[in-house]
Amino acid sequence: MMHEMKGQKRCALRRFHGFFGFVAAINFAATVPLFAQTYSAINAPTNSPVSTNAPGWITQPLSMVDALNLTLKQNSGLQKARADLESSRGLVIQTRAVALPTVAATGNYTDTARRDINTFPSFGGTNSQSTNTFVQAHQNWDTQIKITQAIYQGGRTLSAFRAARLEKEQALFQYQTAVADALLATRVAYYDVLVAEQQITVNEASVNLLNKELEDQQRRYDAGTVPKFNVLRAEVAVANARPALINARNAYRIAKNNLSNLLGYNLPRDVWEDIPLNLTDKLDAAPYSVELPAAISQALQRRTELAALQRTEGLQRENIINARSGYKPTIDAFAAYDWHNNQFSTDVGDELNGWMVGGELSWNIFDGMLTYGKVIQAKAQLAHAKADVEDRARQIELEVRTDYSSFIEAREVLESQQKVQEEADEALRLARARAEAGTGTQLDVLDAETSLTQARTTQVQALHDYDVARARLERAIGQDMIPAQP
Repeated sequence: MMHEMKGQKRCALRRFHGFFGFVAAINFAATVPLFAQTYSAINAPTNSPVSTNAPGWITQPLSMVDALNLTLKQNSGLQKARADLESSRGLVIQTRAVALPTVAATGNYTDTARRDINTFPSFGGTNSQSTNTFVQAHQNWDTQIKITQAIYQGGRTLSAFRAARLEKEQALFQYQTAVADALLATRVAYYDVLVAEQQITVNEASVNLLNKELEDQQRRYDAGTVPKFNVLRAEVAVANARPALINARNAYRIAKNNLSNLLGYNLPRDVWEDIPLNLTDKLDAAPYSVELPAAISQALQRRTELAALQRTEGLQRENIINARSGYKPTIDAFAAYDWHNNQFSTDVGDELNGWMVGGELSWNIFDGMLTYGKVIQAKAQLAHAKADVEDRARQIELEVRTDYSSFIEAREVLESQQKVQEEADEALRLARARAEAGTGTQLDVLDAETSLTQARTTQVQALHDYDVARARLERAIGQDMIPAQP
């Protein structure tokens, strides 16, 4: 009896294990295609097809000059800068308004209850004791057009014209600064796309080299000439090279998104995996020469940020003049034409009209030290503006020195890499020849392949760093950020 029960339990366990294995097989069969799809998506080549609904303008050839011109036209930051420039134009008009004449038209009408009307005795007739009562009109109206011109305002009139000119120049310099910053950002983003594309090529070549090495070691292992360890080492080398390729593809996608944003593109929502930008320029090593003292001198003369702060200093000087005008009198001249009803007639249509010309003098003898406080504030703001100009000049000089040093470094690195790739190619050829002759090892070949990949990566990165450093130095000096077309 006991043996029968144990036998039934073993049969039930075998059926349970068989069922569990069947379910696991189904799950594995469903998981393998999903994993294969994911792996294929991660390792898909860069020329994999993307959405066919992409607009035509995004696939057109795009040179550096085209990208910079698109930035000037469509960049959202520059659109806001243009709006700020237009806003400053309105501020200039407001500042200048204090020196221009004003024309005002006024009018009023009143109807007063008759019981609230004053009466006046009117003596008349032959009897001096006889009196009549005169009643004022209960309806009154008055209309006037008046022109007023400030003659003297303690220096504010001429100061307003100078301040308007300074504000106009300041706004223009601020806009030019925004343009230069946007163009620099576009140039750097363009170079970032180019270097990311080149890094993909370099890492794909590295993976292909290591795959060939793996195939060669596998054939040798199948022929029994090398141990399994060589195959495993080659497989590890291929696996270690793939993350760099994946990272390069991701950097390429991000760089194109960043460039598209700077260009003001409104990307369709179905273009999500890879933006099909077609950049025509390449990373280059165009020679650029400038001496540091000359670069600093040019920067202090050309940088629009410094010029804008200098205009701010000038505006603060004008504010002192405006503040001191409170100590002085103001003189206005006016001319007006007036229409009003005759107040001594009950006929509301009995009209009187005529010209009025005159002047007004106003002088605050004591204003509770309000003007004194404004002068102190204006002087402090002028001192602050002077400090800003001096500080910005030092920052510009430091920026030029830093960017110049970075450019020299990038140029030296680029020059040091001119023959490295040729030497790395030759080293790999010799390592393979020695390995085939039996005088070298697989490790020598793998080291040579790694050195070649590093040389290619360093050279591409050096080209990118050189172009970016040159662009930043040109921006620091204040040069035109749009290069001339060849």
